[in-house]
Amino acid sequence: MTLLITHDAARRHLTPDGHPEQVARYGAVMDALEGLDMRRIEAPVADDAEILRCHPQSYLDRIRAALPDEGFAMLDGDTHLSPGSLEAALRAVGGAIAGVDAVLDGRAGSAFVAMRPPGHHAERETAMGFCLFGTAAIAAKYALDARGLERVAVLDFDVHHGNGTQDLLWDEKRAFFASTHQMPLYPGSGHEREKGAHGQIMNVALPPGTAGAEARAAWGDIIEAMRETRPQLVIVSAGFDAHHADPLANLNWDEDDFAVITDWIAAAAQSSGAPVVSCLEGGYNLDALGPSVRVHVESLMRVCG
Repeated sequence: MTLLITHDAARRHLTPDGHPEQVARYGAVMDALEGLDMRRIEAPVADDAEILRCHPQSYLDRIRAALPDEGFAMLDGDTHLSPGSLEAALRAVGGAIAGVDAVLDGRAGSAFVAMRPPGHHAERETAMGFCLFGTAAIAAKYALDARGLERVAVLDFDVHHGNGTQDLLWDEKRAFFASTHQMPLYPGSGHEREKGAHGQIMNVALPPGTAGAEARAAWGDIIEAMRETRPQLVIVSAGFDAHHADPLANLNWDEDDFAVITDWIAAAAQSSGAPVVSCLEGGYNLDALGPSVRVHVESLMRVCG
């Protein structure tokens, strides 16, 4: 069974009018998943110790101090805090950790964490790109350090490079991180030469206009590389802004591409005996986001059970 992990706190992370990372994204995702036969649990709040697996106390203190009593606070030109933002971000991390526990304990074959804000741009001491905490990286470190795994894979198909995940896992030889992303595009990282301290990072930059066939070929190569690492858990940073309708990028994927890539990731994970935890990242056209999330989750349900 695929587990849905979410919490209404995702609606209380507010951004200014016109901001692409808007509350309506959560509604689009939840509406798209309506009717699927999934067990649902609430995402718990991650405690400080979990955040500190990847971020220093000084950074967490700075986020808390910046939290406004009303209105908005800006962490950078793209990243805003509202009074409900910290709870939402902590529940995004807590949801990912709950997903790791559920799949490793055999209570689910896979899990989808439907929370916001996203996380893959948050670096060790820097909030950026709409992200506060490195959700996927923290979940990977939890699996390695608290659950005793020896090998974890983190795969990111968001259209923007997961610079934060890369930063947080750069020195972690037990974690394979791979990303496809448009280049040139924000945040400007993700060159092939960026391989991590132990050669465990794989970046595949895609030029603007790249369509599904080329994307599938890139993911075929990534999945073969992942298989060689024999992961015991696969964590997916599932961003859907590579869709041709997305306003923030220029790739030409469609729902079928997300379905096929998810099928391949899930099948490769299954062949390694690794369960899958998927965490929502980007996707900013509401009409494209819902259907893309739906096929992604349907693929997890079909392949992982």
